Amino acid sequence: MDAIELNNLHVSLQNKHVLHGIDLIVEKGEFMTFLGPSGCGKTTLLRTIAGLHQPERGVITIGGRTVAEGASGLHVEPAKRGLSLVFQSYALWPHMTVFDNVAFGLQVRRMPKANIAESVGAALEKMRIPELAGRYPGELSGGQQQRVSIARAIVTRPEILLLDEPLSNLDAKLRVEMRTELKRIHQELNTTIIYVTHDQYEAMSLSTRVAVFFGGQIVQVDKPRDLYKHPRTLQVAEFIGNGGQHLNHLNGRIVIENGRRILKTQIGLFPLEGGGLLHEGEVVLTIKPEEIRLSEQNSQDSVPAVVEAVFPAGAETLVQLRAGEAVLMARVMGESDAEPGDMCYAALRRERLNLYDKRTGSRLENLVPLTHILEDTLHENRLSYSR
Repeated sequence: MDAIELNNLHVSLQNKHVLHGIDLIVEKGEFMTFLGPSGCGKTTLLRTIAGLHQPERGVITIGGRTVAEGASGLHVEPAKRGLSLVFQSYALWPHMTVFDNVAFGLQVRRMPKANIAESVGAALEKMRIPELAGRYPGELSGGQQQRVSIARAIVTRPEILLLDEPLSNLDAKLRVEMRTELKRIHQELNTTIIYVTHDQYEAMSLSTRVAVFFGGQIVQVDKPRDLYKHPRTLQVAEFIGNGGQHLNHLNGRIVIENGRRILKTQIGLFPLEGGGLLHEGEVVLTIKPEEIRLSEQNSQDSVPAVVEAVFPAGAETLVQLRAGEAVLMARVMGESDAEPGDMCYAALRRERLNLYDKRTGSRLENLVPLTHILEDTLHENRLSYSR
């Protein structure tokens, strides 16, 4: 049985239509991340699942039970949905000790004191903070407070755990530590987790699947690896991976010559194979910097390039290239001996290229540029390419 099912969900807040027909299935035991820029609707959806907002249309089903239905007005209160919500702001009671903060939900249920003490102790152990039981929130660091907040959420052993940007208030070092803890907790408890973030690294490193939001809609749901390799739209491609700041774009045009499809770009001509756009049209070819290989030797798959700039960054080096009319960014692991003005050859990995229809922004499925460039027309194409 699926943990959560959303069907045609529409939500408005303050007379503004925020969510537009959300359809999504979250499987039991999954770590699902809602990813997107600020204002895209991901937190609104999380709070709607929790019962803090009511949909005007659509149905929410949790564990096979309908908990919200816009048409009939059905709305099961949050406490009866079998889930826990962790807020960005921790939301700890300052006058209560860590123990009492974590125990509060169990005390409301009137559990025996011995059982409460056992459950709270186990939750604090899972978050590796048993020594903090007698302290107050004001005596804790941000990372410690967030651990207490999560301990309070898991102490009731919820079937579903909702996390609303829980790490955004932490510094970089603490965020890394808490990512590790969240991954461990998910594996140990096998709880279904829905996690909201705008941080792509968090989404990619924590999730079993990622739902990408833009403008109140889910535009792609995929495993992190598939999302990174093959974004479904140009908008998603530009958002995933460093915010698209180093994603290489090449404007191109598909033409039919002598019965074969050719992709014309600023760096040369690529024969095309597979399905996809069968007619002539404008496209955008994208490739990530790490999928460009640099060499001092020419090969069938390479284009000549000149190094324009080098950006060392410790574990990696970004190398800016000019190839014909195009500027490309390549990522080299470790240090690079490249210097501005050096000549080199850049090979683009065929299986990592993505083509998008320039008009719609949609990826052209199964349409693959072949690695070799038509060398006999390369120079002519650079001169005649029309952007």
